[in-house]
Amino acid sequence: MSVDALNSKILKCLQQNARLSNAEIGRQVGISSPAVSERIKKMEDLGIIEGYKTIVSPFEIGYQLKAIITLRAFMGKLRPFLEKVKTYDEVINCYRITGDENIVMEVVLKNQKHLESFIDQLISYGESKTQIVLSNVVKQKEVTPIK
Repeated sequence: MSVDALNSKILKCLQQNARLSNAEIGRQVGISSPAVSERIKKMEDLGIIEGYKTIVSPFEIGYQLKAIITLRAFMGKLRPFLEKVKTYDEVINCYRITGDENIVMEVVLKNQKHLESFIDQLISYGESKTQIVLSNVVKQKEVTPIK
């Protein structure tokens, strides 16, 4: 199954509001609700649609700092860190990257003391650099389907 023009329209509807009913999506794209349901199921099965999520504002639930932390792992510490990072509640995104550092993380923290404690946990894995996020200029974008 390819992402044809109709699937692209369905994906766009879901990206704008993943809570739309199949009937509403059908009205917007011009097909029946069962046809929408079938197409969505096929795209889920093929991994085109990876999932649905609720985006929570970290600031509204008590996290006052957001930071970008890069890590240059010590020799032999990268693999253990790749497993450990999955257990950190503070980490909301983590990427393995090329360049001088091995890892870049987006983290949310309650306050400066929490940041200090988190950085202390990283010390055994490598050398870190921290930048505090002041504002979000571009919100995370969804990938636009290829037509």
